[in-house]
Amino acid sequence: MKGSLLTDEIAEPYAQALMSVAQANDLTEQFGEDFRSLEALLDSSRELREFLRNPVIGAESKKGVLQRIVGEEGNAYLANFLMLLVDKRRISVLESIVREYLRQLRDLNQTVLAEVTAASELSDEQRQAVADKVKAMTDACSVELKTQVDPALLGGVIVKVGSQILDASLRGQLRRMSLRLSSAT
Repeated sequence: MKGSLLTDEIAEPYAQALMSVAQANDLTEQFGEDFRSLEALLDSSRELREFLRNPVIGAESKKGVLQRIVGEEGNAYLANFLMLLVDKRRISVLESIVREYLRQLRDLNQTVLAEVTAASELSDEQRQAVADKVKAMTDACSVELKTQVDPALLGGVIVKVGSQILDASLRGQLRRMSLRLSSAT
């Protein structure tokens, strides 16, 4: 879910502060992995998103749920950061903070994010081929793929990198063919 401009403005300093702590303690990649897992959890659980955003639910309840998510072996810095967000009543912008931290981590590592929509689940070879194509397009050192499946594409993939979109789907090819045929008549 995309955040509003105000939410993103609030999220940026929190993500920067967390990035500073991560860099000082050599935890940038570990936080990145933890935040990717948290992002997937938030994306898949509407109930969790609504729970964290609900101002009626008490701070202790939210802290308890977040402690269970982080777990016993979870990073103490990250757990403390989440508790701070609850205390400062900023937990409702957690999704934006996670996205911003991951964006900063990609910038730090000279990595681009490629959002890939495919008609079916991609094999490892297909994922590598898409990553290689994106590297060639962007001159990035590495590529982070975020994939989703949309059977309506019929076949092929749509790759979005920043504002660039590469539509190599069967549906897109049929649409382009239809437009050419209709303009030719």
